[in-house]
Amino acid sequence: MNIPFNKPYMTGKELWYISQAHAQGHLAGDGSFSRKCSQWLEQTTGTRRALLTHSCTAALEMAAILADIGPGDEVIMPSYTFVSTANAFVLRGAVPVFVDIRPDTLNIDETKIEAAITPRTKAIVPVHYAGVGCEMDTIMDIARRHGLMVIEDAAQGVMSTYNGRPLGTIGHLGALSFHETKNIISGEGGALLINDMTLAERAEVIREKGTNRARFFRGQVDKYTWVDIGSSYLPSELIAAFLWAQMEEADVITRKRLAIWNSYHLWLADVERKGRARRPIVPANCAHNAHMYYLLLPSLVRRSEFIAKLKEHDIHPVFHYVPLDRSPYGQHVGRAHGDLTQTWNLSERLVRLPLWIGLEEHQPSVVQAAIAAVMS
Repeated sequence: MNIPFNKPYMTGKELWYISQAHAQGHLAGDGSFSRKCSQWLEQTTGTRRALLTHSCTAALEMAAILADIGPGDEVIMPSYTFVSTANAFVLRGAVPVFVDIRPDTLNIDETKIEAAITPRTKAIVPVHYAGVGCEMDTIMDIARRHGLMVIEDAAQGVMSTYNGRPLGTIGHLGALSFHETKNIISGEGGALLINDMTLAERAEVIREKGTNRARFFRGQVDKYTWVDIGSSYLPSELIAAFLWAQMEEADVITRKRLAIWNSYHLWLADVERKGRARRPIVPANCAHNAHMYYLLLPSLVRRSEFIAKLKEHDIHPVFHYVPLDRSPYGQHVGRAHGDLTQTWNLSERLVRLPLWIGLEEHQPSVVQAAIAAVMS
């Protein structure tokens, strides 16, 4: 038995759709499959405009440009996140300002944000950890009162909601990921969700290398030219064809992942009752997508022992982010606001269990090994 942490799920239609894209003779971005994917995102989430990108990182970089982030500007975000969350803004010369996370959801602690705002603050970037929504009503209220932009890092949040609203559609902009470790995948891939339509036309320009090519194809100009900064943020039509096969089965994928997540949650309830580990907490107003299942162990030592013991059974759990404020470059370009005790403590104790469609037949063995490791 060899149980990897992740195993990409294939619906069976991916290669067929790629062959169709090949037959149509359009392999660059924004062909028929790209349009299908964008329309699906708009219809499923209710966002005003969805633009496919080659990664969630690209979507965040576009968002930083759209927010007019420049040298010396400050952007508030959690330290417990992937490096792309900060990099997108650092590339524009901004300073990431790290605040602590909540002990329940591991999302940015909304009660710590306002105190971190300075005259140089331009944006707030909530990260929806494990596909569980941040406290967005509070965050949006803070942003309104201080004239700040909200950019949701919803890389893990496709098919999740907060108060009934899809993640990525609540702030001014949202970024999704379709990396192979996510729920709906295209190998690499992402999308920018535009909820403020005043940003839509410029977003098209930035995505098309700074040209007004999209207006040209709509017949709004007789030729296209360079009008702004930008880069090549489009995915190829082959990527979009693969992604379309996944989107067609998004509901099925989510149901299957939730079933695995719920089994973990039921079977591991006893170890939580005995105080040996803590299970994930999902607030009642959040509907999650089963992006990951994790445990919080009592200490870094216990986590290391847990991982080693499961690996003895060829089961491969993993930990997650090293907080950005403790990374060499994070210390160079960013700053922490206040005490990040929860960030440092929880990041050392968290371990993620394997979760992928097809795990079902092996899951009892994984749980048995996990319980034995936690209780030993």
